Amino acid sequence: MGLGRVYVKQRHRLTYDDWCEGIRTGRSYVSDGAHHLIDFRGSAVDAPKHSVEVGTGGSELRLARAGVVRLRVRAAARQEKGDPAPVELIVNGYPVAKQLLPQDGQERELVFETRVERSSWLALRMFPGAHTNPIWVVVDGRPVRASRRSAEWCLRGVDRCWKQKERTYAESEREEARRAYEHARVAYRQILSETRPD
Repeated sequence: MGLGRVYVKQRHRLTYDDWCEGIRTGRSYVSDGAHHLIDFRGSAVDAPKHSVEVGTGGSELRLARAGVVRLRVRAAARQEKGDPAPVELIVNGYPVAKQLLPQDGQERELVFETRVERSSWLALRMFPGAHTNPIWVVVDGRPVRASRRSAEWCLRGVDRCWKQKERTYAESEREEARRAYEHARVAYRQILSETRPD
């Protein structure tokens, strides 16, 4: 407890409601307090004015077709006697590129580029010290269907949760809860039907 922190970009003066709204919309990143990934944003290389900052516009970068995406972040890390911190670009849960950041407390802009063939989520991390929220790159209007295993895991999670929680609902609430769980199952089955094998 207390080791993980959430940093939220405020739009106005600091209030609890605005902080919660920043969490909801994704204007935030998690950190151990010594590693920072600030103002994560992306743009299409062939259309640099078409860009998005994480936590704005649904964090969606829309591409008409597959293409190269450029990602920028202001990064800083501070550890006494620390080796350079690896900053990794994550695409659909997997690291695809890495840059080393000196851990001297100085803020630096890092730039990554990657080709995105299908709708995907992209994030940056300094494992285990910091992780951004994702930018959703939507290619040709198609939904992100990054991992069949992830969708299967979610579906199993719904089933497991229902088995554990079913008896805790009052009799008058049980049918409504059953419908809500079934709604989630239907959604995850639909995602599974649209997802290629990993």
